[in-house]
Amino acid sequence: MEMERRLTETESRSKSNTHRLDEVERRQDNLDQLVTSVEVLATRMGTMETSVREIRTDVRSLTEKPARRWEGLVDRVLLTLASAILGFFLARLGA
Repeated sequence: MEMERRLTETESRSKSNTHRLDEVERRQDNLDQLVTSVEVLATRMGTMETSVREIRTDVRSLTEKPARRWEGLVDRVLLTLASAILGFFLARLGA
């Protein structure tokens, strides 16, 4: 009788442990999927960071281009004005 009770308890515990192990395995599978997803996200973030850096560089060069053109135009206008004024005074001195 004692042996039968102990056998029944052992079987019951075995079934309980089997269910618990199944749950642990399911959770481990979920955790593995999560780790894989995080790795993929990290890779994509690295790629995105590189792309954003390139875009920032491109935008910076595009915004600087009109400023350089404007500065070049202003330099030419000032040089033309200075040449005209100098030419005017030289013409007055020579006349």
